Amino acid sequence: MSELQYPFSQPPQPGERLEVAPGVYWLYFPMPLALDHINLWLLEDGDGWTLVDTGFGTRHTQKIWAEAFDNALEGRPIRRIIVTHYHPDHVGQAGWLAQRFGAPVRMTRGEWELLNHLHSAEDDTVRQDVRHFMGLHGLHGEPLDALSGRGNGFRKVVPIMPPTPEFIAAGDAIEVNGETWRVHIGRGHAPEHACLFREHDHVLISGDQVLPRISSNLTVHARDPDDDPVSAFVDSLTAIKNALPEDSLVLPAHGLAFHGLHARIDALVKHHDEQLSVAEEACEKAPLTAYDLLPLLFNRKLDNNQMMFAMGESIAHLNCLHAHGRATRADREGRRYYAA
Repeated sequence: MSELQYPFSQPPQPGERLEVAPGVYWLYFPMPLALDHINLWLLEDGDGWTLVDTGFGTRHTQKIWAEAFDNALEGRPIRRIIVTHYHPDHVGQAGWLAQRFGAPVRMTRGEWELLNHLHSAEDDTVRQDVRHFMGLHGLHGEPLDALSGRGNGFRKVVPIMPPTPEFIAAGDAIEVNGETWRVHIGRGHAPEHACLFREHDHVLISGDQVLPRISSNLTVHARDPDDDPVSAFVDSLTAIKNALPEDSLVLPAHGLAFHGLHARIDALVKHHDEQLSVAEEACEKAPLTAYDLLPLLFNRKLDNNQMMFAMGESIAHLNCLHAHGRATRADREGRRYYAA
């Protein structure tokens, strides 16, 4: 794999902006998580701004926004908000910002539907679903109690729902300041993740679909237990590679902006091929649950928050093997086992 090239060595300070392409500015917001920041993108739009993604739904994020209103935005209004996908670091402040500026929100229908589902779920329903689903896949004891005891934590980090959005879809052209941004759809990490490509100078706002240093989490939700996000992720990455040029400037949601889109996609596809091989070889030795597979996929100690993502990813890879006929599965004594 050729090395990625990073034209900017450091992010801007929180509340400040950095121009990365004509009329395209980088905003950097720290987060209180292992993934410790998110990049947002500010597009010049007449006398105001189009904003892509909004930040985590916390008061700390709002304090950074308060600085950004005067500094990065220069007192100019946000005219519209585009949300790449439903995760709280991307949509968390969309409702608050939409109220403040009277700005419409645009996102895909698939992301809006899942956002509504997750936000509206009752605490007891979430507890029961998590306990049943994660328990079926082998999680037990204190980690299961911790995860299932949370209730609907999603609402806590998306405290204000955005207004009903204007829906965007694959191939749509979004005009910003007289320039066309084309919508390309990624899947797997989210059901209908919007990436935005400015055609005349090859700038790609990739959200979480293409990240420079890590692979985005691929998870299976209790409401769709047979989902195969690994295949969806790999297939949509391949489509993006085929559609967009290698010289694109990629603006990811996490990490530094980079050149090397095709090489990075190749590396992500290879990573998941390797993870599938690890899972398949383990299943050949003995039937196992998703929980049994964790030490082979994640060579580190997992806290309770990481455990949720890791279990989702383990289930995702086993579901992929099953969907492609590379593993069988059977339920016994309240556990789901996969064998190859």
